[in-house]
Amino acid sequence: MISTGQAAAPPLVEQAVLDDLRLRLGRYRRVDVPAGFGWARGVDGDYLAELLSHWARSYDWREHEARLRALPWALAGRPDAPVRAIHLRAAHTDATTVVLIHGWPDSVLRFEKVRPLLSDLHVVVPALPGFPFAAPVASRGMSSRDMAEAVANAMTELGHDRYVVSAGDVGCDVAEALAAAHPDRVAALHLTDVSQYRFLVDPPEDLSDAEREYIRRGRHWQAAEGGYMHEQATRPHTLAVALGDSPAGLAAWMLEKLRAWTDCGGDVETVFTRDELLTWITAYWASGAIGTSFTPYAESAAEPAGRLDVPTAFTVFPKDLVNAPREFAARFFDVRSWTEEPVGGHFPAWERPLEYVTGVRTAVDLAQRASPSP
Repeated sequence: MISTGQAAAPPLVEQAVLDDLRLRLGRYRRVDVPAGFGWARGVDGDYLAELLSHWARSYDWREHEARLRALPWALAGRPDAPVRAIHLRAAHTDATTVVLIHGWPDSVLRFEKVRPLLSDLHVVVPALPGFPFAAPVASRGMSSRDMAEAVANAMTELGHDRYVVSAGDVGCDVAEALAAAHPDRVAALHLTDVSQYRFLVDPPEDLSDAEREYIRRGRHWQAAEGGYMHEQATRPHTLAVALGDSPAGLAAWMLEKLRAWTDCGGDVETVFTRDELLTWITAYWASGAIGTSFTPYAESAAEPAGRLDVPTAFTVFPKDLVNAPREFAARFFDVRSWTEEPVGGHFPAWERPLEYVTGVRTAVDLAQRASPSP
């Protein structure tokens, strides 16, 4: 089952959905909260009100939708778990294939700035099942392990038997599951973080001082910032109602993370323009994907993969959520390259595309060195 071109592109959003969105935004009721806290207790109400006004009056989804639908989309995989992906072929048929896997609260949009820098490679950017732009699947949402299997099946149908996988956030969990289940297909990994499940679920006991400090920081971060993760893992269907029925609620939930998790110095518009912020948010609203995007949190937490003997390159960015030391990463990965960048946050493919691509190419080199000679 392979479709390409417009037949495989994400469907046009119905005009009724966009009209309803504007109506809801026009009826926004600002919630009364104690004044003077700015971003300290969550989203800043003044900034949110400005963004919602721009969304209602100036933002044009159709402009961005047309650009995205014009990309070379492909649809492949099992009938009950199809994968829609941006599929870019290099001029040389023997070029290395790279799979770019996004996380939450983003989508294939994470890699918009990276794609043009990898034109000499075959590039596949899957829209993970349950996320914006994805093809509907029978189960609606999927665990990381099931998403990995869906991606593997789609890659085989698309004609790619061996590839490098580059990922961050939830994408790292998918990448790990893919490499664990199909080490013959994953030639190398490029990761920007070690999944927090590695210290949240049965962490090692023989820890060094640096590892103990990392886990201390990780647990502090979970207590101070990880409430979203706990809610999305434990009561995702309740939360989905609030965010899926209110564009203001959805924008607040996502905006807080897009600001807090980027290396923006407190000004999110140094990383995203307002239209870019709203394109990321509207992708969730128009697709209705917020509830299904919580599934990997609810279904994957208890089962991190074992040690992976796949050559791995890490590119670590200082403003990411909780950065592990190399020695901790080496417990679970065959770490061949470790680069710590001076700037950048949780969405490095967007924030620092040149540095991100350097890490991808390091993994491609590792894959080529590991490939058997003809």
